[in-house]
Amino acid sequence: MLQRIQSIYLFLAGLVIFALFLFPLVHNVSFAAMPSTITVTGVYVQGSVQQMHVKPFTALAIATVIVGLLPIVLVFLYGNRKRQILLCYVYIFLLFGYTYWQVQSIKELLDISTFKVGNFGIGVLLCPISIVLVLMAVKAIQRDEKLVRSADRLR
Repeated sequence: MLQRIQSIYLFLAGLVIFALFLFPLVHNVSFAAMPSTITVTGVYVQGSVQQMHVKPFTALAIATVIVGLLPIVLVFLYGNRKRQILLCYVYIFLLFGYTYWQVQSIKELLDISTFKVGNFGIGVLLCPISIVLVLMAVKAIQRDEKLVRSADRLR
């Protein structure tokens, strides 16, 4: 059923991933001796007037769209709760891999040892938030499954 709480959790997990397009992963770092910001779409160097897009992350941006759409697709698998739970766990594993890819993309461009906590943007926190939301959805799906099994016993 679409009006269940797990649908809201999964929908929010997708929205949180799409928020990666709005928030930077890393900001105020030196790239090519200029202050720059790194997002999932690429590296933006602060010019004299505006930011210039100097290095695109096309594959990462496409992967972000796919990873953002998956939990929304999972909402519509409510007919088979066991498969929905399994796919939620697969999605969590996929999010860990996606997060690792983000970190490696940043590490290949910059020297991580010079980072400060203030250099990390809000985008770094969005994947863990999405993982927590999917875990909350799994718990709600398991509660529904338990409720259905107990109702089947009463029949």
